[in-house]
Amino acid sequence: MIAYTFINSPIGRLRVAASDAGLHQIEFPESRHPVACGKDWQEAHHLLLDATRQQLDDYFAGHRQQFDLPLAPLGTPFQREVWQALAEIPYGLTWSYAQLAIRVGNPKAVRAVGAANGRNPLPIVLPCHRVIGTSGALTGFGGGLPVKQFLLELEGALPRVNEGLFATG
Repeated sequence: MIAYTFINSPIGRLRVAASDAGLHQIEFPESRHPVACGKDWQEAHHLLLDATRQQLDDYFAGHRQQFDLPLAPLGTPFQREVWQALAEIPYGLTWSYAQLAIRVGNPKAVRAVGAANGRNPLPIVLPCHRVIGTSGALTGFGGGLPVKQFLLELEGALPRVNEGLFATG
């Protein structure tokens, strides 16, 4: 069974889903790629949902820069590789889609990386909002550009866009 709940946040009401395997989804109020709840999904209590709520609250309060949650995103092997690379983007910094493609070992796969990034089922925790255009432009985002801008401002990343793939802060 996949348990889900709703968490109020500064960017709206998030749907969060988890099972004993790990955290499966964080969905924005206005997601470009909404996930339909299957028959195995139930609005229910789960300890991992409690932990996720606490860590998201800490993040939005400016007290957390990294998440410590077991993750179980569902996707293709390539998507999961891109999502794992997202976890390497330091808090407060951004990478371009081209830099992310280099990081996953396929510099010519910028469009495929962008598509995988757009299907990230665990935004914020796997920080797809930290990926921007090569020019520094805030490009498409599953939660909408105002949410992306809010998250980058929260992290202090907007003035420091595109500092490099291996920057440490």
